[in-house]
Amino acid sequence: MIWAWLLNSISIYATASLLKGVEIKNFWSAVFVAALLAIINVFVKPILLILSLPITILTFGLFVWVINAGLIMLVDAMVDGFKVKSFGWALAFGLVMSMISWALFKLFG
Repeated sequence: MIWAWLLNSISIYATASLLKGVEIKNFWSAVFVAALLAIINVFVKPILLILSLPITILTFGLFVWVINAGLIMLVDAMVDGFKVKSFGWALAFGLVMSMISWALFKLFG
């Protein structure tokens, strides 16, 4: 579990370094963002998925990316060292971060 947390922190830090619209203060902020994002994904995301099930079905699952971007914006509002400029950047952050996380878990997980 700690290994997964570390890999997610690395992917958050790397993604913020790649995207102009996302700023992260330091690696410790990325560690905190990873922890908070994991907590929100466990407790809030399932509720949002159930409530948005009809629109998720209509969009063939693409609405899940919108939910992820919204959760990233929520974490942005809660963490001082993490800033996302707009919803579009949050959407891009979620997409890029998922690809980097996938690669890291394939290599090291």
